[in-house]
Amino acid sequence: MPVVVAAAHPTLFIRRPAFERAGLTRAALDARLNLTADEFRVEGELIAVGPIHDEAALGDVIAELEGLGLEYFDEFFELSGNWPDWLRLFAMHAPEERGSSDARSAG
Repeated sequence: MPVVVAAAHPTLFIRRPAFERAGLTRAALDARLNLTADEFRVEGELIAVGPIHDEAALGDVIAELEGLGLEYFDEFFELSGNWPDWLRLFAMHAPEERGSSDARSAG
């Protein structure tokens, strides 16, 4: 089921396998970002953290993720929240298609 992404504040998306591999915990992110229960959501292989109201703390978390070896864009991504309130966005994990890289390289 898609996650609603809030406008006006950033949301951090992390691929669940990367989150688990890095040894991250919800409790640690809750403490760093002062999250409510609704600001940490897991939908399949996607973890959505936000909206995040403390952008300086978000920058620190991003630096920590990179320090743990997670790759920006491939394993986590920050969506700015910079769009009007009248626009509703949803996010969900897109499973990788088997053989898609083979099909591209063959053509």
